[in-house]
Amino acid sequence: MNLAHRWLCRSKRWKDTVEKYALPWALADIDLGRNVLEVGPGPGVVTDLLRRRVEHLTCVEIDSALARSLSRRTAGQNVTVMHEDATAMSLGDSMFDSAVCFTMLHHVGSASLQDRLLREVARVLRAGGMFVGSDSVYSRQLRWLHVFDTMVLVDPATFPRRLEAAGFTNVSVDTNPYAFRFRARKSA
Repeated sequence: MNLAHRWLCRSKRWKDTVEKYALPWALADIDLGRNVLEVGPGPGVVTDLLRRRVEHLTCVEIDSALARSLSRRTAGQNVTVMHEDATAMSLGDSMFDSAVCFTMLHHVGSASLQDRLLREVARVLRAGGMFVGSDSVYSRQLRWLHVFDTMVLVDPATFPRRLEAAGFTNVSVDTNPYAFRFRARKSA
């Protein structure tokens, strides 16, 4: 992420937006279970909110500085932070009750890498486990925020087919003017 993006993702404004709007909308009526995977936590805004809701949270973060910072900040809590690429996780099969992914899929460098990430999430979820999250839709402001940064937007219209191809069923995708949310269940 570029410097402006890093600043925004750590700002009080972003934390308030996530807490008041993004997370409640994405997680409405969802039981995450006890053992949850968070893909791409970045600075950990969502992590701070999720760790209060679940027994154990495992975070997979590709950026070494962000992973180190989040690991230090959550030491001694119910959070495990792993510095690795979510397209090739070292985690075992069927480990998690659910997985979440918030506003990070567009940071994955290509649609094929995004699809590989979706397959990896399906692999580490138990049968029937939920994959829930949200991501941004195009705006000029979003494009500006990603100058000299990776931005491979996910098309909400085609995302259900991509989730199904990765091994998910009961897929739903809903949009608002700023983002889309998705919910999918790993096939039995």
